[in-house]
Amino acid sequence: MAVSMKNVDVAFQGVGQKPGIDIWRIENFKPVPLLKEFHGKFYSGDSYIVLKTTALKTGGFHYDIHFWLGKDTSQDEAGTAAIKTVELDAALGGRAVQYRETQEHETELFLSYFKPCIVPMEGGIASGFKKVEVGKVEPRLFIVKGRRTVRVTQVPFARSSLNHDDVFVLDTESTIFQFNGENSSIQERGKALEVVQYIKDTDHDGKCEIVIIDDGTLGTEADTGQFWVLFGGFAPLSKKPVVADDASGLPKPKLLCIIERSLKEVEMSKDVLDSSKCYVLDCGNEIYTWAGRNTSLDARKAAISIVEDLITNLNRPKHIQITRIIEGFETLEFRSYFVKWPLNGQHTVSEEGRGKVAALLKQQGVNTKGILKGSPVKEELPPLPSLNGKLEVWRLVGGVKKEIDAGDVGRFYDHSCYIVLYTYQGEERKEEYLLCNWIGRHTSVEDKASGLRVMNEMSAALKGRAVQAYIAQGKEPIQFLALFKCMCILKEHVCPGHKDHSILLVRARCVGPQIVLAVQLEPVSASLNSSDCFLLQTNSKLYAWTGNLSTVENQKAVLRAAEVLKPGVVARPVKEGLEPPLFWSSLGSKRKYASHPKPKEGPKDPRLFACSLSRENLKVTEVHNFTQDDLLSDDIMILDCHNVIYEWVGQHASTEEKELNLDIAKKYIERAARLDGILQDVPIFMITEGNEPMFFTTFFSWDSSKVNVHGDSYTKRVAGIQGRPVPQEKVQRRLTPSASAGTKSESTQRAAAMAALSSQLTSEGKLSKVAQTLVNQNPSSAPASPRFHRPSTANSQRAAAMAALSFMLGTKKAPGSAVSVDADWVAGSSPFAKVEATGDTESVTSSKTSEDGGDGGEEIAEFYSYDRLKSSSTNPPKINIKRKEAYLSPEDFEKLFGMSRTQFYEMPKWKQDQRKRNLLLF
Repeated sequence: MAVSMKNVDVAFQGVGQKPGIDIWRIENFKPVPLLKEFHGKFYSGDSYIVLKTTALKTGGFHYDIHFWLGKDTSQDEAGTAAIKTVELDAALGGRAVQYRETQEHETELFLSYFKPCIVPMEGGIASGFKKVEVGKVEPRLFIVKGRRTVRVTQVPFARSSLNHDDVFVLDTESTIFQFNGENSSIQERGKALEVVQYIKDTDHDGKCEIVIIDDGTLGTEADTGQFWVLFGGFAPLSKKPVVADDASGLPKPKLLCIIERSLKEVEMSKDVLDSSKCYVLDCGNEIYTWAGRNTSLDARKAAISIVEDLITNLNRPKHIQITRIIEGFETLEFRSYFVKWPLNGQHTVSEEGRGKVAALLKQQGVNTKGILKGSPVKEELPPLPSLNGKLEVWRLVGGVKKEIDAGDVGRFYDHSCYIVLYTYQGEERKEEYLLCNWIGRHTSVEDKASGLRVMNEMSAALKGRAVQAYIAQGKEPIQFLALFKCMCILKEHVCPGHKDHSILLVRARCVGPQIVLAVQLEPVSASLNSSDCFLLQTNSKLYAWTGNLSTVENQKAVLRAAEVLKPGVVARPVKEGLEPPLFWSSLGSKRKYASHPKPKEGPKDPRLFACSLSRENLKVTEVHNFTQDDLLSDDIMILDCHNVIYEWVGQHASTEEKELNLDIAKKYIERAARLDGILQDVPIFMITEGNEPMFFTTFFSWDSSKVNVHGDSYTKRVAGIQGRPVPQEKVQRRLTPSASAGTKSESTQRAAAMAALSSQLTSEGKLSKVAQTLVNQNPSSAPASPRFHRPSTANSQRAAAMAALSFMLGTKKAPGSAVSVDADWVAGSSPFAKVEATGDTESVTSSKTSEDGGDGGEEIAEFYSYDRLKSSSTNPPKINIKRKEAYLSPEDFEKLFGMSRTQFYEMPKWKQDQRKRNLLLF
C-alpha cells in the first residue's frame, strides 16, 4: 500500500483490534470518540464516523466505515467527516469499505447496527447530549418504514402527513399513539411497536400510555377521539400519491477514470482497473469510488471532492449513496456490475498495510503485538439429526424407484440417482423428515428429471413438511453422510460383494465423529496421497494402506470401510514405504503421487439474502446482522454458508415463487459462483416455514414460539406494550406417532369424563355426596396441597372432583399421557402444580422442570470445574446441560473462552454453540 501514514489522525490509533462498534463525532474539525452510552443517538446538526469491526472465521477482521451526515450539518463538518474516514481506513491497513450515510437515507447495513431504530434528535454539538425532560415532550410525528431494518423519519405534525399505506408514531406529552394505515403490512406494524417501546423507554422513562389506532376500524372510542382531537378533528385521509418506479429509466452504469482531477469514461471491464489510479462507477442511483492499492492517501482524498462535483453537475440528489472501495476488498454489489470478475486476486489481509499501521502506532507508544490479527475459528459440525430414526433408500431404475436392500444401504453408484428418506423425532417430540436426492457424477439426464419428479411427489405426500436436499456426488454435506456411518461411492462397472478379478482402490476418510466416506478411485498409483488411507483389493489380497501423514481417525476409517465393503475379509495393514511388490504391480507399477492434502478453503461466515424471481430475473437483497425475526413469512430467504445453501420458504410466499423455489436456489448459486466463488454443485437444502431442522436453527438465536404466529405475535406484543394481559393460546401437547393412534378414543373418553364430572358437581360447584364418599374412601387419590400456599376452596373442590373422577373412571396417573388437559384442570390434580397469588386473582403455573434442565435465565447456585462439565466427564453434575458454560466460575470462563460472559452472550447463537463445541461444553 502506497499511502502515507504521517497524516492519520491520532484519534484512530489502536482501533479495529477487537469486534464491535466505535463512533466519533466531528467537533471543531476533529474526530472525538463517543462513549458507548451515546451510541445510536445522532443529532441532525452533526457529522459522525462509525467503524464496525467484524471478526471473521478466517481469523482476520472485516471493516465497514460509515460517515453519517445530519440534515442540518455544516458543509465543513461533512467534508471533515469524509476526509477523516479515508484516514481511518489508512489506519486499518487500507482494506475497509467506506459508506456515505445521509440522514433519512441510511443504508440497510448502517441501520442494522442500531436496533430497534435510530431516532435522530434536533440540534447539534452546542446542545450537547441532554436527556429530554420527562413530561416535556413536544408532539412529534414519525413515519416508520421497513420490514426488517427500521427507518424512522420525522414528518410535519399535520393530518396531511397521514395516509392509508404507512405506519405512524405520534409522541405526545403523556401518550404515544401508533397509527396503522389500513394497507400497511403486519411486519411494519410489528417494527413500529419496537419504535414505540424505544421512545417510551428513552424519552418517557418507561412511564406513559400506549394507544394503537387501526385505520379503517372503530377501536376504543375514547382513544380514537383523543388521537383525532390532536389533529383538529377527524377528516378523511388523502390517498398516498403513486410514485412511478423509475428503475428502468436509470442510466447504464459507466466506469470513469480519474485523471488529473477530470473524469474519462473507460471500458466497463475488470481488466481496465489500474492499481495506481482511482475510478468512479456511476450507477445512477448509487456511486462507487475504487482506489488501486498503489494510490496515495492524497489521491484518495481528492476523489471525494471529484465525486461531490459530479453529483452537483449531474443534478443528482444530495442523499445519493456513495461507497468507497479499496482494490482487493470489493463488495458483491460492486462486482455484480462487471460481466466477469476473477476471484483469485481477492486480498484476505493486507500485510504491507498492517506493517505500516504497526509502525505508526509503535511511534505513538501503542502496543502493536497481535494488531489486526484474530484467531482462526475452527469449522465446526452443525447439529446432526438424531440417528435413532428410520432410513429408507431407493434407486431410480428407468424412472421408477426401487427400494435398496438393507445390506446395500450406504452404497451409491456414480451412474445412478438415489432418493433417501430419513424419518426421525426432532425437538418437542415432533416427527421430522429429511428427503434427499443424490445424483451421481454420470447420472443420465432422464434419471435426473425422474429424481426431481419423485422428490416433488414424495414431498407432496409428506404435506411439504420434509426438508428437501439436492446433493451432487463429491459434495455430500455432513447431515447426509451422518445417516450412513460409512457411505461408499463406487464406480458403476464394479459389483462389490461378487467374485471378480477387478482391482478396487478406495480412499477412506473420517469426515465426522464415527462418520466415514469411502470413494472408489482409478486403480493407479497416482491416485494415492500420503495424507490419506486407502483400501486396495487385488485378485487375492485386501490391503489397508496408510499414508505417513494420515491421521489416526483416517486409519480407523479405512478399517471401517473394509468391514462394510468386504465383510468377513481381513484387511492386511500396509504402511507407506513398506508395500509388497504385489501392491505396486496391482496399481500398474510404482509412480509419483501426491504427498500433501489438497488445501481446504477456509470457513466463511454465513450470509442471509432475501430472494425474489420476476420474469426470470433474480432480485437478491442481503440482510445484515440477521436474526430469526428477519425470516418473514411472505418471503423466500437463502442462507449462504458457502459450502452449503439453505433455502427457507415462508408459508405466505407467492404460489409462483413456491413452485419455482428450486429455480431460485439455482439462479442464486449461478450468481454467487460468479461473484463469490461458490461451487456450482453446492448442496441445496430446501426448508419450509415451521419445519426448520436443528442444523438450520443453529444459525439463529431460535425461539420456537415465534414460528407460524406472525399475526398472533403482533397481538401479544400490543398487549404486552400496553400492560394488558397477554392473550393465552390453548397449548396442545404434541402427540408421538404411537400416541396419535388412540387420539380419537381418548378424546371420546375425555368427553365422557367431563360429563361424568359435571354429574358429580352440585349447582354450587361442590361435590355430590357420591363423589365425596369416594374421596373419603380413597384419600390417597386426593392431591396434597403445596406447602407454600393454601389453595382456594374452589380449587380444592375442583382438585377433589378430579381425584374422584379419576377413581371412578379407573384412570392411571401417567405423566406421559398423550391426552391434552386444560391447564386449570391440571392445576388442581397434578403433583407438580403450584398456585401463586397475584393481587386478588390466582395464576397457576407448573413447577416441573423443563426438559433442558431448567429455565434459560435460572440463577446459578454453584460453580463446577471444567473437567466435570465437559462432555467426556465421568462424573457430570446434575445441571442444565444446554447451559454448561453458565456453571463455570468467572475466572474459568474467561480463561477458557478468552472473553467475559457479557461478550460471549452478545455473540450470535451459532457462534456461541461453536465455541462451546470446541470446549466440549455442548
